[in-house]
Amino acid sequence: MRSLLKMLMVVLFLGWIFVWIMSSTNLFKNNWTPKITKYLNTTYFGPQGINLVLLTVPMMFIAVLSCVYLHIQKKPNQTQREWKIKGRMGRVMMVMNPLGIVTATELTFSLLFVALLTWALANYLYLSYHVSLHNHDNAKIWQAKFRAFGLRIGYVGHICWAFLFFPVTRASTILPLVGLTSESSIKYHIWLGHISNFLFLVHTVVFLIYWAMVNKLMETFAWNPIYVPNLAGTIAMVIGIAMWVTSLPYYRRKKFEIFFYTHHLYGLYIVFYVIHVGDSWFCMILPNIFLFFIDRYLRFLQSTKRSRLVSARILPSDNLELTFSKTPGLQYTPTSILFLHVPSISKLQWHPFTITSSSNLEKDTLSVVIRRQGSWTQKLYTHISSSVDSLEVSTEGPYGPNSFNLRHDSLILVSGGSGITPFISVIRELIFQSQNQGTKLPNVLLVCAFKHYHDLAFLDLIFPPDISVSDISRLNLRIEAYITKEDKKPETADDNRLLQTKWFKPHPLDSPISPVLGPNNLLWLGVVILSSFVMFLLLIAIVTRYYIYPVDRNTGKIYNFSYRALWDMFLGCVCIFISSSVVFLWRKKLNKEGDKESKKQVQNVDFQTPTSSPGSWFCGYERELESVPYQSIVEATSVHFGSKPNLKSKSSITSRLDSHVQILFEAEGSEDVGVMVCGPRKMRHEVARICSSGLAKNLHFEAISFNW
Repeated sequence: MRSLLKMLMVVLFLGWIFVWIMSSTNLFKNNWTPKITKYLNTTYFGPQGINLVLLTVPMMFIAVLSCVYLHIQKKPNQTQREWKIKGRMGRVMMVMNPLGIVTATELTFSLLFVALLTWALANYLYLSYHVSLHNHDNAKIWQAKFRAFGLRIGYVGHICWAFLFFPVTRASTILPLVGLTSESSIKYHIWLGHISNFLFLVHTVVFLIYWAMVNKLMETFAWNPIYVPNLAGTIAMVIGIAMWVTSLPYYRRKKFEIFFYTHHLYGLYIVFYVIHVGDSWFCMILPNIFLFFIDRYLRFLQSTKRSRLVSARILPSDNLELTFSKTPGLQYTPTSILFLHVPSISKLQWHPFTITSSSNLEKDTLSVVIRRQGSWTQKLYTHISSSVDSLEVSTEGPYGPNSFNLRHDSLILVSGGSGITPFISVIRELIFQSQNQGTKLPNVLLVCAFKHYHDLAFLDLIFPPDISVSDISRLNLRIEAYITKEDKKPETADDNRLLQTKWFKPHPLDSPISPVLGPNNLLWLGVVILSSFVMFLLLIAIVTRYYIYPVDRNTGKIYNFSYRALWDMFLGCVCIFISSSVVFLWRKKLNKEGDKESKKQVQNVDFQTPTSSPGSWFCGYERELESVPYQSIVEATSVHFGSKPNLKSKSSITSRLDSHVQILFEAEGSEDVGVMVCGPRKMRHEVARICSSGLAKNLHFEAISFNW
């Protein structure tokens, strides 16, 4: 079944790509299109019928099939759950700015995409210069060719929009097919955004210059009822430039709120862009926009529920670990993230945080770690550390890889600062797998760098609070910790730092975090995609046949160009709203009894008074008997003061860390070493260069970055 689905999706995708390759050619335009038009340009769909069938239907069908495929894949065949797909870790091809870390697969697909854009531009220019040069303004030939160049550049930018929204569809079923997640593919959205906005800017500037040359500069503000409305394109470009400028790294990292709020103009950008290009061209890019808005609306439905916040641990380093209640059926993989919304801090802002818990090890709870940096997290820390005993929090997610490969002989985990948090979930997953005596566990080396000694409190989060010695007896973990801003352990005054645990009272509206569509979430997502798209096709056919077509036929007038595009957008939104709402409410009704039981359990949780305990790093070995697992962390850890982990060469690694790393890097034969890094950009690039330098041929690299 899986093989059949996979083969069918591959065939559909290759056909979809083939149409994109051929759509810019003279053969497609003058030979194939007239023949296809006879069958697809009907009174039910009009001119958009061709693009609907060739470019929209295949990708939407793939999206439906992928839901079934991933559902089958996610069901475990063994008692112990294993993450099956390999391929998230890959060979690094190069490290270069501004692209960052690029794997061989990424480089290949990037070059192919650039080749597609170049091919399309070359074919479009050939059509304009040698087949049919439009010169409605009686301009000079070179001026007409200049205009044609600007027009065709816009066409090429349109190709980018066919892929632009796939990376930001958080619950995408397309990305996991190629081993990607929304978080790991944000960079592709950034690349596509830069390319498309640059091409659209060139398109706009060329037309402004052309209109100035032919004394028709007011065409910039023209709104033609039967052809392309230029004013819509001008408005879209103004919005696009605002979004483009405020999405540059300076604004994303230093002025996040400006970036956040400006980027929410994407709705207006899409509306005016689609009005400008028309309904036929809209159908060329419809799949990724349609799937994005399904995901966006389902996320909205999930966020309307108030999540049950059970407790918070305030670390000596002034960071937080928040623990939520979840349904046992909610499964997620290591390195997943959860989006949080706290209305008392901001009515609009959502922020992603790394999940540190394991859904297999901790069946009923989900934990995230929050580092206090920035105004939003500072306010949250103030709320948590104050005397409040209840906090309204909404959540979206979890989002993460559909699969995760931990089946290596050895794992090297390199982190900087709060970059250690995704590796906590990895280690907890290994603890769960260690409970199966037949599972072979990798040797784990955690190399972590912190600025200050009290940041070592992050290591206290590696084990869940209720872990026992027997649970970690098979875990082979070594930790090399580097304190970069301090030359020695602080004075004994810092030994009084306490790890505080604060419990929150349940609220009647609280509910555990659960999949948005309940059990079998992927199958029901497929139902939403299929039903909403079929409904869209039916409504478009009805409106075109019984409203638009009679206007064209009976009155002798051409139906308004802009209205056609507005109909498509309006009916698409209506179908997504109806289908998603019906399935969501239906699943909610079916799960009502389970929700009542979950809420009852939430309400029956005893409220506990805040507690404080010394962290492992601020009391030596004078902890109580139940703290023995935490003492094992201390025993497994070597702390280095006043230095950073030197990752620049093989010799420095083996000399600075210890012989354990030497064993990993000089492993012979078939030993398989997984290398994961999460931290500052410079650290990620250093590790990537080591993995691509040929020091060892058995390194499988993955970088985790949360730079939105």
